[in-house]
Amino acid sequence: MLALNQIHYGDCYKLIKDIPDKYIDLIHTDPPYSFDESGSGGCFGKKERLYHKELESISEGIQNSLLEEFCRVLKKINIYIWCSKNQLKQYINFFESRGASTELLTWHKTNPIPTCNNKYLSDTEYCLFFREKSVPLHGKFETKRKYYIGSSNVEDKKLWKHPAIKPLSIVKNLIFNSSIEENIVLDCFSGSGTTAIASIQLNRNFIAIENNPKHYKASLERLYSEISQIKLPIMKGGLYAV
Repeated sequence: MLALNQIHYGDCYKLIKDIPDKYIDLIHTDPPYSFDESGSGGCFGKKERLYHKELESISEGIQNSLLEEFCRVLKKINIYIWCSKNQLKQYINFFESRGASTELLTWHKTNPIPTCNNKYLSDTEYCLFFREKSVPLHGKFETKRKYYIGSSNVEDKKLWKHPAIKPLSIVKNLIFNSSIEENIVLDCFSGSGTTAIASIQLNRNFIAIENNPKHYKASLERLYSEISQIKLPIMKGGLYAV
């Protein structure tokens, strides 16, 4: 059994098996994207940028066997999953075949990388939201928009050394809309720990998993920093800890 309110180091394909059936209220996750690697779009030269080198190493996407595990651990399908356009069909087919409805949310970047030779700019990221019938959507008028406009959070990327950090404000908005206090939020691809930080700030429990040692270490530092700045409530299941 994976402990609540911790970032766990390891392979999520294995560790998720330690989570009981129908234990999780919400999944918010940003797994590896699947990319069309036929060209970089020019401008920088893909192999000369650390950003692109990291993306090349995680361009395989994820397997449906993990999506099956998501369905097993969720009380009901209630999941936000960030993806590339190449993965839209995979995820939509998988979750809709299990009776879930689909919403397509988008984040439009005002400062995209200017790689655009023979291609459109990579200025939009996709987040699919799947939920079963009877799963409530909370929030209010101001939080239920389906698109976000803003710059890439360059400072967070530099600070926590992760190439694909999602804005904390967006993640908090999604978790706020699709869970209530003391619910359990799972992120199997924790990265820099954004889901964990958002959960703390919204008084949710969380389980986070990360398999990259560099990102895992940075996420712990980020979590320690967050804990040191606020007085944490005692959550169902124990104190926040790492």
